[in-house]
Amino acid sequence: MRTLLRLFCLMGALAAVATAMPRPKSAPAEDDRSLVIIFKDGHQQTFRLANIARIEFTTPMTTDVNVSGARFLGVWKVGMGSDSSETFLITLKRDGVAEKNVGSHDGTWTVVNGEARCRWDDGWTDVIRKVGGRWEKAAWAPGASLDRPPDNVAKAEFTEAN
Repeated sequence: MRTLLRLFCLMGALAAVATAMPRPKSAPAEDDRSLVIIFKDGHQQTFRLANIARIEFTTPMTTDVNVSGARFLGVWKVGMGSDSSETFLITLKRDGVAEKNVGSHDGTWTVVNGEARCRWDDGWTDVIRKVGGRWEKAAWAPGASLDRPPDNVAKAEFTEAN
């Protein structure tokens, strides 16, 4: 009799535990999935994925910069060209903004094939890359293809983290 009583108590305890456990949610239907954007001021907006055709960004994606481009963030001292001892500073920021202290000061940058590519408002393109054991800055004039040799190449030196 005691064995039967213990069995009923055990079955009752198991039933109580089973009903108290949370039930897994089934996966949302394809039409129920959504994208939630949380703004800097704290408010948020939800969009149903079924209504979204594509997402476009007008500035370079910071994810690429944050992950593979983190080593480029900060201030770089670069040469004007191989025949010049003059230098200038390029600052690469986390949000994809590039600044320099000569010529057209404003630009954007992205990481392409492990290089930091800076596109300046005046049309010039600078690329900071590691060649062997040293860093260099290569520059292309406005309208020039990056498939051809650069217009000038100079030493690049990382000076300060951003």
